[in-house]
Amino acid sequence: MYQERASRLGDGSMLWSDTARSAGSQTRVTPDGCLDLIWNDGVLLVAGPDTHAHLIANLPGSAFVGLRFAPGTGPAVLGVPAAELRDLRVPLDRLWPGDRVRLLAARVSAAEPSARGSLLEAIALSRLADHGGPDPATRLVAARLREGGTVERAAAAVGLSRRQLHRRCLDAFGYGPKTLARVLRLDRALRLARSGMPLATVAATAGYADQPHLARDVKDLTGVPLSSLCPRGPRGPERPRRPTHPAGSAAKRSTPLPSGSRTTA
Repeated sequence: MYQERASRLGDGSMLWSDTARSAGSQTRVTPDGCLDLIWNDGVLLVAGPDTHAHLIANLPGSAFVGLRFAPGTGPAVLGVPAAELRDLRVPLDRLWPGDRVRLLAARVSAAEPSARGSLLEAIALSRLADHGGPDPATRLVAARLREGGTVERAAAAVGLSRRQLHRRCLDAFGYGPKTLARVLRLDRALRLARSGMPLATVAATAGYADQPHLARDVKDLTGVPLSSLCPRGPRGPERPRRPTHPAGSAAKRSTPLPSGSRTTA
């Protein structure tokens, strides 16, 4: 069962938990511009920012707890540029000293299930206190782009050239401002569609030229039609989010983990 709540980080980050569904079910993970710190059955992992959707086979009974950082916050916590984690799922001990990660993982694993998320938040808050928070300029850029602003206006708002903005966005978000704007628009559209909003209204509200533009962009970024991601029926649209398998490979392609928006097939 998937659950989420606003994180104590207070910047739009979300704390979530999930238990993998029955054998044979699959989860399509869609891009959302975020990085996640994840506990999965005793292992701490990091899910980097996605540029495309990933189809993952669920392992029944596996438990996940994750902290989904608001765009731009993850690199400040992890100490790694987001571009280095793009489309990857990596064990945390590849980024931080192994002894420290083992102690943190053991502490989270020993806690009551309901307390594990709070421990992930404590880890993140401690890192932010020691190393400083996200770049305020890039947070403003993300807000402007999420609102539908152009790259030129976002750059002007923070006093950067297009080249400077591109470099800062790679570090903070994992991709350039144009791709970030596209991913944030997709994430907003999926949230609106899953709320039950008519698709023509979703397209206009999220900033697409029209409904066919929305349909093309969703298909290009996720590989499936919008109707597959937002099933509509008597119970309304489904809104789960990110899946994971135990660590073993750094690449997201071979070691899927929970992170991003997701739909279960």
